[in-house]
Amino acid sequence: MNTQKKVQNVQTHSAAETEALGKRIAQKLQGGEVLALFGPMGMGKTAFTRGVAAGLGTGGVSSPTFALVHVYDGGRLPLYHFDMYRVEGWDDLSSTGYFDYLEDGGVMIVEWSENIEEALPPEAVHITFARGKEDDDRLITIESSGSDIL
Repeated sequence: MNTQKKVQNVQTHSAAETEALGKRIAQKLQGGEVLALFGPMGMGKTAFTRGVAAGLGTGGVSSPTFALVHVYDGGRLPLYHFDMYRVEGWDDLSSTGYFDYLEDGGVMIVEWSENIEEALPPEAVHITFARGKEDDDRLITIESSGSDIL
């Protein structure tokens, strides 16, 4: 088993470019992946998710803040979009259905993964969003094990 992490750095200059990155990554997804998103509010995590959804052939993505999880199907693979911002423990996490979705074979995108890091599977792809030099610039670090995600 390959435990060495591959790190790739990408810079985007607009929400549209961040969305395009998500769409590009979606082309490589085969099902069962967990994309764990890290970074402060307003960094483009939902724009990235919109791109993944578009790349999988579905759409209508919005921030799942109040629902905790949105399910998007009808595309090449089902997409499960989680927001863990308000999750404060194992009971909260379990009530989202998170552990059941891990076994489903769809693609999971988990915003605010820093709140559930101990529950992420070891093969989860860590994607960290940070502000760049300009307001719309994003520095995106992708850490994955195994195959290329880009």
